[in-house]
Amino acid sequence: MSNKIALLGTGLSGLVGSKFVELFTSKYDFDNFDLTNPQRPIDITHPQQVATAITNSPAKFMVHMAAFTDVTGAWLQTGDKNGPCWQVNVVGTKNIVRACQKTGKHLIHISTAYVFDGIKTTPYLETDQPHPIEWYGQTKAEAESLVTSLDSPWTILRIDQPFRSDELSRPDVVGKIMAKLKAGSLPPQFTDHTFGPTYIDDFAQVLDWVIRTQATGIWHATSNETWTDFKFAQT
Repeated sequence: MSNKIALLGTGLSGLVGSKFVELFTSKYDFDNFDLTNPQRPIDITHPQQVATAITNSPAKFMVHMAAFTDVTGAWLQTGDKNGPCWQVNVVGTKNIVRACQKTGKHLIHISTAYVFDGIKTTPYLETDQPHPIEWYGQTKAEAESLVTSLDSPWTILRIDQPFRSDELSRPDVVGKIMAKLKAGSLPPQFTDHTFGPTYIDDFAQVLDWVIRTQATGIWHATSNETWTDFKFAQT
């Protein structure tokens, strides 16, 4: 009999999720909601598929990482609620929220610093109100609003510019910079824009901590360091 802890998740094959699975495969029995899952493909934009899978699972936690994260692609869809950005980030989250509400499962939702406008000159706090300025951030802020409406336990973890210790087929922010440097196509980097990059290997430990402690509320799970685009690329 396995001593692993049952854990539901979306996006577990993605940039962040796959590292979490890699580091904690001996601890958790992962059940990934994914269209490409050969055993049971699930489209999170289909409410009945989501409801059935969550209801039938013994897991107490749902980690929701799946998202449309192409910021430029999202901008091209601005205002289109039939586009994949809104459908995945908002409709998909709504379906998961409803199922967690009915089953009482603890929803851990991964969000982004893009819910803020970037105007503040000091690091954003968990108590700051979201004010997104483009479509991707707007859809993620809407998703957060859905999560915070839950009566069952919920946690929101905001990350920013995630990168990992190893390469994946989909490049992270470091991989993109390195590729452009090698190709000689890296444009001038800003010195007046700052961010707190998220080291995915560390973030996986944060996720485990949330599950172990059943921590709730909104948490900023980014680096406690602030980098300019120029300094980050230079490093």
